[in-house]
Amino acid sequence: MAKTAPAPNPPRDAFNQPNASFDNRLRPVKFGDFVGQEKVRERLLLSVEAARQRGEPLDHILLSGPPGLGKTTLCYILAEEMGVKVHATSGPVVEKPSDLAGMLTSLDRGDILFIDEIHRMQTAVEEYLYSAMEDYVLDIMIDQGPNARSIRLELPHFTLVGATTRQGLLSAPLRSRFTIRARLDYYRPEELAQIVTRSARLLEVGIDDGGAMEIARRSRGTARIANNLLRRVRDYAQVRAGNHIDEAVADKALEMEGIDRAGLDEMDKRILSCICETFGGGPVGLGTVAVSVGEEAGTIEDVYEPYLIQEGYIARTPRGREATPQAFRALGLHPAARGGQQTLGI
Repeated sequence: MAKTAPAPNPPRDAFNQPNASFDNRLRPVKFGDFVGQEKVRERLLLSVEAARQRGEPLDHILLSGPPGLGKTTLCYILAEEMGVKVHATSGPVVEKPSDLAGMLTSLDRGDILFIDEIHRMQTAVEEYLYSAMEDYVLDIMIDQGPNARSIRLELPHFTLVGATTRQGLLSAPLRSRFTIRARLDYYRPEELAQIVTRSARLLEVGIDDGGAMEIARRSRGTARIANNLLRRVRDYAQVRAGNHIDEAVADKALEMEGIDRAGLDEMDKRILSCICETFGGGPVGLGTVAVSVGEEAGTIEDVYEPYLIQEGYIARTPRGREATPQAFRALGLHPAARGGQQTLGI
């Protein structure tokens, strides 16, 4: 299947158009509008200012961390601050060296090539990046066998921004070529409340501090989830609350969505119930949990477990997953001796 060339970043006014995607409408375009991640933001802003003073492109940047924390947003902010274009693609899409060559040769000096999920790039393609990142040249093999020959293409001085949720899967040679590496962490509720308030203003829905904090507390420390929950609460407020969100309105709307005050959704509760009730608190293997709740093991490990572990509901052990007393309490159960019978907290 033929691939289309990656599209450059849209004009900044496009983020405010009515037909813009929900994420793009809420995405900040300057560092001053970006909430949270203070250390990462400060480091990147310093790099931008230094590069602009020298009149040079940015160094290559690797952004890592869980999904939904703002890696893509930061890339577009970097482009806006530097006054350059973003050419975006993702690791799985770049299947052949010719795909990479087409993207690299279309760049202008200073442009940003953004590769999302860069850890999923093919090894054969990744190796072509080494010389492109270091020497700004690309050696392409033409033909095969006795007629094979190499052509060297000169590349403009570009910036590669890679985003990954699994930094450990990056090869050491590729990782070492990123001179700027930054990891994004989960947001505090206070930061998420600021994000929700700003997003509500852009969506033209009223919200008070209580409503913003109620959404923030249930957002699992993730900005994308906070904005998605705001969208659901906005619908509820528009139909049943005069287009204004307060704590009570947010609580009713999110309860309707099956998200409790701790931010646990239906699948979270099924996972905890499986470990606590079906298997007496564990330890139980990930594969067994996956079969019991009807979900892929990889999805549980990558999507649900990080939050449950971070909040202290379950623990990974060499023998399997174990529930903590907090998990029992979240289900209305009394924590009993490990492996013992649990009783309802009535």
